[in-house]
Amino acid sequence: MTKMKKIFAIFLTAGMTVTAQAQPLPTYLDETKPVEQRIEDALSRMTLDEKIAVIHAQSKFSSPGVKRLGFPDLWTDDGPHGVRPDVLWDEWEQAGQTNDSCVAFPALTCLAATWNPEMARIYGESLGEEALYRGKSMILGPGVNIYRTPLGGRNFEYMGEDPYLASRMVVPYIKGLQSKGVSACVKHYALNNDEEYRHQVNVVVSDRALHEIYLPAFKAAVTEGGTWGIMGAYNLYQNQHNCHNNIMLNQILKGDWQYDGVVVSDWGGCHNTEEAIENGLDLEFGSWTDGLTMGKTNAYDLYFMADAYKQLIKQGKYTTKELDDKVRRVLRLFYRTTMNRQKPFGFLCSESHYEAALKIAQEGIVLLKNEASPNPSKGRGVKTPVLPIDPTAKQKILVVGENAIKMMTVGGGSSSLKVQKEILPLDGIRARFANAEVDYARGYVGDTVQSYNGVTVGRSLYEMRSKEELLQEAVEKARQADVVIFVGGLNKSDHQDCEGHDRQSYDLPYAQNEVVAALAAVNPRLVYVNVSGNGAVLPWLDKVPAVVQGWFIGSEAGEAIASVLAGDVNPSGKLPFTWYARLEDCGAHALGTYPGTWRPDHQIIDEEYKEGIYVGYRWTDKKGIKPTFAFGHGLSYTTFKVEGLTADKKQLTADEQITFTVKVTNTGDRAGAETVQLYIKDKKATVDRPMKELKAFQKVYLQPGESRNVTLTIGKDALSFYDEAAHAWKAEPGVFEALVGTASNKLSNNLSFILN
Repeated sequence: MTKMKKIFAIFLTAGMTVTAQAQPLPTYLDETKPVEQRIEDALSRMTLDEKIAVIHAQSKFSSPGVKRLGFPDLWTDDGPHGVRPDVLWDEWEQAGQTNDSCVAFPALTCLAATWNPEMARIYGESLGEEALYRGKSMILGPGVNIYRTPLGGRNFEYMGEDPYLASRMVVPYIKGLQSKGVSACVKHYALNNDEEYRHQVNVVVSDRALHEIYLPAFKAAVTEGGTWGIMGAYNLYQNQHNCHNNIMLNQILKGDWQYDGVVVSDWGGCHNTEEAIENGLDLEFGSWTDGLTMGKTNAYDLYFMADAYKQLIKQGKYTTKELDDKVRRVLRLFYRTTMNRQKPFGFLCSESHYEAALKIAQEGIVLLKNEASPNPSKGRGVKTPVLPIDPTAKQKILVVGENAIKMMTVGGGSSSLKVQKEILPLDGIRARFANAEVDYARGYVGDTVQSYNGVTVGRSLYEMRSKEELLQEAVEKARQADVVIFVGGLNKSDHQDCEGHDRQSYDLPYAQNEVVAALAAVNPRLVYVNVSGNGAVLPWLDKVPAVVQGWFIGSEAGEAIASVLAGDVNPSGKLPFTWYARLEDCGAHALGTYPGTWRPDHQIIDEEYKEGIYVGYRWTDKKGIKPTFAFGHGLSYTTFKVEGLTADKKQLTADEQITFTVKVTNTGDRAGAETVQLYIKDKKATVDRPMKELKAFQKVYLQPGESRNVTLTIGKDALSFYDEAAHAWKAEPGVFEALVGTASNKLSNNLSFILN
């Protein structure tokens, strides 16, 4: 027998032997066994080095699995609005791949403005499919921090000012995402309400405000959404960083809420080995390993929960008790994601994802104002609403503003994307109003940066003309136009809607107010489209008949905006925050608590939330302040009537629910949607309570003339406040009032009931 034949015979015999004497799968690989049993089996097989390895990163966005046992690496990705392009192993710069473009979905402020949980579910599912295709097992989002000040640089990534609205929108997002086998990582837990000095801010807040305002969306994400991941925040609470905070992580999250998932540090949010061991951090990412401003390349063994932790165990200062709890949670995440053999296939840039992005954008765009103005095409003296604009008419349309030609998927920090396409507002308007003569004037220069993290912005933004020349061109063209559409607002540059810094002013940047006022002076048919995640001072508002909040709405931005301007889509979005007339109308600024006070050593800044529970409309209600636009405000091209509020009972006990019914009628001539909002007022309480609080809502779609009964059900939780003395929620017996309408300042129906 030749040598090769002998070798083949040996392999064949060995193979037959293995086949004939097949061994059962080890428990940790046996899918028929309960997951917790598999976790314990895997844990018992892991060495100390393997346990330490799985609780910290191995690259910018990945952590190791357990290769010896067949657990793949875990890959995370930024992008609550889309799957971020891949970066180099040790650096933030792009890896230069050509297959990592994505669909950009609208920013989460726009999603919240839909007031439609079904849109949140579609959002999560679509994003999950894109992540699957890209091999990502965890998306670092969504964000649910409360909009406390309109200067917040990261407000555009969050879901508004109201804890109930954010709670109802985050749960279906998480369920949709995780239905695809991709983990959510809800952030930033907690109290990350402004970006300036975010690593040094120590938030001082009452227990009541913490539990009533700042924690409910996170609690819903855990107890209802079942999120598999939570990201700690950069800031401090009670002098401990939130990525290893005993009260936040051990007591509330893992204790009170019984969270069984993984706590992930924000990138660079871990600061201390012993606090990380003891105070609930499970998975460390992005630490600056030399303790200075630059991170040491490829130094992952120097992380706080790496070699330093291992040495403390070897020295006997710690047992593996805390480590094993962390590893169990990481293994549980593996079984939910990388080890889940039932995951569906992913899709990248599919038609359904673009359809989802477009639908969410259209439902989230808010018509803030739409008044009649002189209409030359209808004859002298005739006034008509400026919107919608007739897409069939032969007319002159002038588009003004840098934001009409600027990509908004690029920049802003960790949510910056590399998209397959982004339809710019000017292009969307030109495509939809093909019968019109559409001209463009820049009007102002804001940001001429051409790239961010290696992603270019496409159309050149360089401009050599002076401010005066740009203004003169816009005004001269506006005189000749039938309609002027100004597309302005904020952008993703530093000190605007951008991670890392807050806005430095509540005014619109780049002297836009001057341009808008000049346009309004020469053309009464002016539409202002505000692209932003925040409100701003609008000093010219009484002279501009139509205002649209356009948000940062992703790949389909231009088409979505044009479809609303043309009336193809009847706007139905509602503001998820209060649009203040002045910065001083916001509690955080009225009381002078923002951005806080530096301690003498200038290492920590204490920011006291003196307004307590009075955030947003709660504050303006308390102080009798009239906002520019109220929380929940949003108009339509049709009209609705809400009437006939009734309840299924006049009294209820603590273990009962009460259901309210109201009739909604579309009294106009267009199909459209209205959001019915229920607020509750406690008529008499032993503690100070807001004038009213949102406790239920429902979006209803109606044809012209159609009526429908909408039911809204609440229970004891909607009547409760957080009792600081008892450290528990409390509903006091007494009289409550239900207020129902279409915005927080348009509540035309009221009904009293009693809690026994």
